Parts: sequence; C-alpha cells; structure tokens
Amino acid sequence: MGRLFGTDGVRGIANKELTPELAFNLGKAGAYVLSKENRRPVVIIGKDTRISGDMIENALAAGILAVGGNVIKVGVLPTPAIAYLVKFYKADAGVVISASHNPFEYNGIKFFNGEGYKLDDKIEEQIEDIILSSRNVNANLTGDELGRCLEADDSALEKYTEFLKSTIDVDITGMKVALDCANGAAYKAAEKVYRELGAEVFVIANNPDGININANCGSTHPENLQKLVKETGADVGLAYDGDADRLIVVDEKGDIIDGDRIICICARMLKDAGKLEGNRVTATVMSNIGFHRFIEGIGATVDVTAVGDRYVLESMLKTGSVIGGEQSGHIIFGNLTTTGDGILSSLQFLKAVKLSGKKPSELASEITIYPQVLKNAKVSNENKKKYAEDPEIKAEIERLENLMAGEGRVLIRPSGTEPLVRVMIEGSDIDKITKLAEGLAAMLTEKFA
Repeated sequence: MGRLFGTDGVRGIANKELTPELAFNLGKAGAYVLSKENRRPVVIIGKDTRISGDMIENALAAGILAVGGNVIKVGVLPTPAIAYLVKFYKADAGVVISASHNPFEYNGIKFFNGEGYKLDDKIEEQIEDIILSSRNVNANLTGDELGRCLEADDSALEKYTEFLKSTIDVDITGMKVALDCANGAAYKAAEKVYRELGAEVFVIANNPDGININANCGSTHPENLQKLVKETGADVGLAYDGDADRLIVVDEKGDIIDGDRIICICARMLKDAGKLEGNRVTATVMSNIGFHRFIEGIGATVDVTAVGDRYVLESMLKTGSVIGGEQSGHIIFGNLTTTGDGILSSLQFLKAVKLSGKKPSELASEITIYPQVLKNAKVSNENKKKYAEDPEIKAEIERLENLMAGEGRVLIRPSGTEPLVRVMIEGSDIDKITKLAEGLAAMLTEKFA
C-alpha cells in the first residue's frame, strides 16, 4: 500500500496521526486530482458519528475550497450512501470521514470518484505525491476563484433510503427484524428502511453520542443483538459496523451467520434466478474451504483476491462477477451498487430468506464452515515477506497440508501495519490445527525475528 493510504483510505488516531493539517492537505490534493478538467469541482462530504468528525470535516472542506472546489456537506450517512449520492448529484468526487469498525478515537478519510468507486492505487499515489512533496496545487487562489459550501440537500437521507428500498422486490411486511446500528452511520437509515417496508423493528445501538460508536455493539460485537433476537422472538438480526458497509446476520436461534455464509445464500438466490453472471463469485484468500465447496456445489466458480474489499471490487469489474465479499461482512452486489453496503446486503439476504421459504438457520446449516485458527508470528519488518521464498517454510507448509489430507489448508500473509506474519490454518479438527498453527508461527518467529 501507499505511504498515507492503507487498504481503505487514510486512517489514524484523530488529532494525532490524522491531524487537521493532514485533512486540509488531503482535501486540497484530492480535489485537485479528482477534478479532472473541471476548474470548479463539486465534492460531497459525509461522515459517521465520531466526535472528531466535525474537526476533520471542516479541515477537509477548507482544503477543497482552497483549490476552488465547492463542497456539499450531507452530514451523518453510511459510506455507501456517499458512493450513491456522488452519482445521483453528478459530483466530481465524494469523501467519507470514518474509521469503519475501529474505536471512536480513530478516524479516516476515503475518497470516491465521480462514478462512486473507491480510488485505485495510481490515483491515491498521485494524491500522496502532492502531499509528501509539499507541492502547492492551489497556487494561492484568491477572490472569486475560491470555492464555497453549497446548501446541503435535506433529502439526502431520503434519496438514499428510497434507493435501498428499490433493491428488494419481495414483501417483508410483518417480519420481525432486530437491528444493531453500532451507534454509527446507519442509526437513522436502517430503521427508516425497515419500518417503511412494513417490518416489525427492534433496534439497539442507535443513540450515538460521539464516543460510543462500535463500543460493544455492531458487526464486531453482535452479542447484544443475539440476546435481542432471543428476547423478542425476531425472525432475524442484522448488525452493521460504524460506517454501515458491513453486515453480520444473527439467525432466529441467536446464532451468527458470517459473511461467507451470507454470500453463499445470496449467490444461490442469484443462481436460481439466472442472474449469477458467468456463474462466478468473488472472495478473498481468507474465504473458508466450506465456502468454496458450497459455491462449487451450486455449479459456480470462485475468483480469489487479496484481502480487502477494494481488491474484491477490482476483480468483479474485470470478470463481470455480480457478487463478492469477505467473511467480515463486506459484500458487494455489483448489479446494484459500487461498494459494500450493509443495509443493501441485509435486504438481499432477507429476499433470499423469503424466496427460499426457509428460516435463516436452515439456510445457514446447508453450508459447512470449517474451523479456522489464526496465530501471529513476530518478525522484523524487513523480513515480513522473506518466508514466501524460504525452502524450509515451503516444505513445512506442504507437510502440514499433506497431514490434513485435503481437509484443510495453510495461509500465511504479512501484516500491513505491524511487524507480524499471520498464520491461518483451516481444517476439520480444531485442536489439531491449533497445534499446527502454533508450531508454524513459532518456526517463523525463530527464523525471521
């Protein structure tokens, strides 16, 4: 990844790593690069509920205004809402201020181009080069050359929720739906959509105060949603993350259905409807063996990418795949939108449930998910990628996979931010694969610390 941009924008602790100065410079450089030939680019800015959002939003907007761009602030909205509204308003770019599922003290800035897609590496590198070289792209514009903040459209939320409702064509009237909005960007939109579609709605984590986003709630902490489903007798529970681009489902028994299973269930729905383009599904290297076997069992193939929804999308655009995603619940329906959308994904999941005539637990039970064990090997940063060509490590990986006799696999990948190599082993026997993962991690640490 780049020097400023990670796999999903620029992130850090607000006012320490992600400072107002950096936000200002990102606003200047981003508007300059994304404006193309438009001397007066229009940039939409949205944010989640973090306390630092106002500070970063105003610094970012100032940078855009300094290069002659105009800004439309649409306030607290899910990340995918900005991707949709960029196209709707025919803006030159969109920016989301969010650190997704991370704690409240973190924040981030991610850009969308005028087509609603996240930026590719080359565009991010252009923005980085301007900032790191201290290049003054605004050339000190003055007078009427400066940009201005345009009036925000009060109906931005309405436009987005109307779009979401248009993506489901089955009746969910009367369904009991439990929602966990992570005290984040979905706290208005999700409830509004489900109530207007006629569902009976129970909601938790929908009272953001600036510091409670993702705090023991949302897609990374679904425990309270599991309790709510059981207490209310809900048909399904739906958990989003801080910026609402992820979905984790809780079935009617209170058990979790992760991204792998959600994709499988929705892919089969598309296959049955003749809408699974090319009979292919896109997933990352972390997708479960059980995921691959289920997709192959419905007569489709899996395209495998690196970890990160941006890589999933890049592959989908190349192959024409209409569904792809990650275990974490980042799921992209390429025939409906340009990025992961937790609320949209939940609507498609409920559509699959209704069309099947089965309960969520019954659908999930048809997919066998193998246990996965993840262990970290502490290595030096300069050695993080050397394991890939090491004969001894290669031989050990081959030995472990032979031990599992086709019922497991080994995946090793370096951390993007820490001096670690992550060892993931998947197999049918949890005790066995735990010992194997610990042994391989120790071997890596000994060789490359």
